[in-house]
Amino acid sequence: MMNTAVNAALNAAVEAIMREASERAILPRYQSLVAEDIVSKAVDDVVTVADREAEAMLTERLAALLPEAAVVGEEAVFADASVMERLGHGPCWIVDPLDGTNNFAAGKPPFGVIVALADRGDILGGWILDCLTGRFCHAGKGAGAWIDRQRITARTTGEDPPVAAISTIFLDEGAREKVLTHVAPHYRLVDIPRCAAEQYPRLVTGVNDISVFNRTLPWDHAAGVLFLNEAGGKAARPDGSPYRVDEYERRDLIGASSPELWDDFAEVVAGI
Repeated sequence: MMNTAVNAALNAAVEAIMREASERAILPRYQSLVAEDIVSKAVDDVVTVADREAEAMLTERLAALLPEAAVVGEEAVFADASVMERLGHGPCWIVDPLDGTNNFAAGKPPFGVIVALADRGDILGGWILDCLTGRFCHAGKGAGAWIDRQRITARTTGEDPPVAAISTIFLDEGAREKVLTHVAPHYRLVDIPRCAAEQYPRLVTGVNDISVFNRTLPWDHAAGVLFLNEAGGKAARPDGSPYRVDEYERRDLIGASSPELWDDFAEVVAGI
């Protein structure tokens, strides 16, 4: 395992890099994109010139910050899937240069920048920047979770029934119907923001109690999982096993604002 601690100096350096990418590559293009700036990657998934420029900037700066760490960026993986192999072989930065790209391309929030630091599958640090508000969430393994300069403890909504933000986008019709049939009677279902950079903070700040994620790619979830767990909530696989960045082909992940709510929800979905 790498010896680099996620300390105040590293936090400050990563924050500066992320804010620079936001201010130089992302925000100048917000609500200013033209058709040729947006390219379809897959059904209901796009990439913009801002994603690519931000990733290039983040990759260069983060690589210089910790030369011993490889970089795994979302757009680099899209271009060459073998980049994912870096996740299991040593220290690496994991970069989502523009999370919530569909929102950004539509000229609406939320969207953000996500960076994580991992070593052989274990998440050591996570950083989440909301580009428009400037909110900066960060966590270090064993060091707690923070929003800007304030240490944060996850809080529930306090609502009965609890509030569940559940994505069914990647489920087939049968699986979607099962989720809605079994879960809806126990929870108040709300829309997802289609942006992990917003969804994980919602679980910590008392906006949502539960979130379920079907696809669990590391650039979307590594930082948020660490942030939620370090804040005293719980993010784990439905069987209770921890999320690891080198197990990206596994599906399904449950996040909750408290371990008790996580247990209750896992019991509900176990019967589906």
